[in-house]
Amino acid sequence: MARYTGPSCKLCRREGTKLFLKGDKCTSGKCPFEHRSTAPGQHGAARKKVGEYGMQMREKQKARRYYGVLEKQFATYYEMAERQEGMTGENLLVLLERRLDNAVYRMGMASSRKEARQLVLHGHFTINGKKAKIPSMLIKAGDVIAVKENSRDNAKIKELAEAMAGKVKPKWLDANAESMQAKVVALPTREDVDFDFEEQFIVELYSK
Repeated sequence: MARYTGPSCKLCRREGTKLFLKGDKCTSGKCPFEHRSTAPGQHGAARKKVGEYGMQMREKQKARRYYGVLEKQFATYYEMAERQEGMTGENLLVLLERRLDNAVYRMGMASSRKEARQLVLHGHFTINGKKAKIPSMLIKAGDVIAVKENSRDNAKIKELAEAMAGKVKPKWLDANAESMQAKVVALPTREDVDFDFEEQFIVELYSK
């Protein structure tokens, strides 16, 4: 399955909630979801009864789209979460939170996870001094994520670094705007996930 390249706001409308896929635009009055929140399509505004399977599927799609993960990747994360100790649903969300593109977004060096993914793919970041170009790489406690030295004069990177100082960071990241880097002081927990997911629905879906 190819990555979705259509309008991001349609995904929010389909899930019936803001997924914050377009950065600052999502928190402004220009957000299309504020003016048209019904599901896309000819019958989007019609009321539909959602069954158990529908709720489970919607929750899975919501998490997948929120983190920008493909279907096969998401299933792989679920298998990893299932093999770990603890609650599978919580393990799944923590694994998604540990992705490098999410960490770059959460440290404030991107306005959205999509932008963070592009910056990582273009080789603008390092982990512990080594180039990191894989958005799905899972960060570990003690890792230092930093803007690559020869990327620091890039106009876009400078703009993001200036905005970084005013952004709220999760407690598992010790971020510094001046040095354009962040240290992973601890692995994220379920409480650090800044979106209201019903992960038990995802577990029920994959348990069938």
